[in-house]
Amino acid sequence: MSAPRPGDITDEVIQTADAAKRQGLQKDLRALAANIRVGAEGRYDSAEPGWRAGVEWTLLWIENTAAQLTEGAPGAGADGRGQGVSPE
Repeated sequence: MSAPRPGDITDEVIQTADAAKRQGLQKDLRALAANIRVGAEGRYDSAEPGWRAGVEWTLLWIENTAAQLTEGAPGAGADGRGQGVSPE
């Protein structure tokens, strides 16, 4: 194997970039959850049945997804599949 040349993309660089993407997505998801929480405040009393449960489920899913992005858990991909929270 030859020594890395200037400009070569090493595995370490790829891993660092992937970690940065995951952390950025995690931050964006948590900001989204906070915005949903703020928007939902005060609306529970007048909302249709099931609306509150839907909001709470959505917030739980977002938080679980964000947490798994940096835990290295299986199924923690950015596509949102396999997050362990079911609407049922």
